[in-house]
Amino acid sequence: MNATPRIGIIGSGAIGGFYGLMLARAGLDVHFLLRSEYQAVAENGLRLNSAVHGNLTLNPVQAYQSVADMPKCDWLLVCAKSTSNNELAPLIIQAAADDAKIVMMQNGLAVEDELRPLLPDSLHLIAGLCYICAHRSAPGVVEHQSLGNLNLVYHSGPAEDDSARQHIVEQGSDVFKQGGLECGTLSNVTQARWQKLVWNAPYNGLSALLNCDTQRIMQHSDSRALTAAIMQEVIDVAIACGYQMPNNFASKLLAVTDRMPDYLPSMYHDFALKRPMELHAIYEVALQAAAEVGIAMPRTEMLYQSLRFISQRPQPE
Repeated sequence: MNATPRIGIIGSGAIGGFYGLMLARAGLDVHFLLRSEYQAVAENGLRLNSAVHGNLTLNPVQAYQSVADMPKCDWLLVCAKSTSNNELAPLIIQAAADDAKIVMMQNGLAVEDELRPLLPDSLHLIAGLCYICAHRSAPGVVEHQSLGNLNLVYHSGPAEDDSARQHIVEQGSDVFKQGGLECGTLSNVTQARWQKLVWNAPYNGLSALLNCDTQRIMQHSDSRALTAAIMQEVIDVAIACGYQMPNNFASKLLAVTDRMPDYLPSMYHDFALKRPMELHAIYEVALQAAAEVGIAMPRTEMLYQSLRFISQRPQPE
């Protein structure tokens, strides 16, 4: 790896803005691909209002409205929603340097599996599992409430054996650590994504459906019980598919959420702003896996059906 790798951010919203700003402020060479927010960021820079790191600004920003204007990057952090992955593949290919590492910092299952056929075999594909409470409050402005750690897992690419794959994810971990971020490595992509889904499946969907934050979900006995039940359904299917889950995992995640600040997950913001919700990656793939192993997920399926309904219902202007 180069001493100073060039890092590209594709999808510079809350996730891309947070991680990109932290890396750039640490002196790394970071380049941001922006669309609707390009003008605001070009003029005013990126701003992070963080309960953990304080109020930080990056200005000027190496920002681009077109991928054709970006330099080729050694690492590409893909932070756009999984709903646009088919459209992202050409951008990734154009922005990637030879032997580039593509880190998919997205929610849900099988995002790497579905993207892999769209990319050249020469590119390394890595899952980036982020644990963070952050949202975008205005163009170029990110509100960070808590957390920010992440795990990297090698998915596929030209690395020939486990040792080579581990070396690459450790390189990536070192990059994030240079930005003052906690970053670990894991060995099984699908298991790691199932574990993250245990939290995402209930809280993302319920926040959009019930129009409330995580604390309100936790404080009402019915919604708390529903959350726990959906978590257990995800755990049961993951185990039936052959993936290990930590002991008492649902109870541990409920306790973690009790300690979190009031948080509105990404699906809440997507629905509120009339953007597509990540129903495929978070629900459809899990329900398909459940059907294949003969495990029912009645509460998860009802949540998914309800989200499909509200996503297709005309919303008032």
